[in-house]
Order: sequence, then C-alpha cells, then structure tokens
Amino acid sequence: MANRLGSVTFIARMTVREGCEQQFLGLMQELAAHVHANEPGTVGYELYRLREPGRYAVLESFADETAAGVHANSAALQRLGPSIADCLVGTWELEYLDTP
Repeated sequence: MANRLGSVTFIARMTVREGCEQQFLGLMQELAAHVHANEPGTVGYELYRLREPGRYAVLESFADETAAGVHANSAALQRLGPSIADCLVGTWELEYLDTP
C-alpha cells in the first residue's frame, strides 16, 4: 500500500469545553484555511469530530520536519492558538504515526 502521508504525521486529539464548540469550529476553520493557502509543505490538515461528545482530532501531515516547523511557528497559529486552547478541556494530545 502506498503511503500518501508526509514523513511527519500525527493526530492531535482534544476535548472542547461545553458551550465553546461553535467558537472552536470557527477558529479551526480559519486556521485550516490559512494552512491550505499558505503552507505548501503541508500534505494534509483535516479536522474530524470524534464519536465521543466534545471530542475532535486533527490529522496533520507534513512533507518533512521543516514543513512541520513552518506550521508550528506560523503567525496564524501563534495568533489563533491561544483562543483555540481557551476552548479546550486541558490541552491536546499528540500521537505520531510512523510507517513500520
């Protein structure tokens, strides 16, 4: 099976505080739009609603460590990240996916 993901891929799982879901979704849509338009090293960046109430995950995939660093240090993430974090219970959990 061909790998369609980049060399740096992870799932970021998070729980959104009750009453903050619409704000969270708006912020995430804004961030995703920035990523898709301005980060050519991003192979994939997709938000998913999990089956547990208030739970979400972002599947993030980058061509390489440099592209992952561009995303992590982007002005958009620096601007939106604190508001996104304010919507969460705790913080996000990262789970890296490596091919065997």
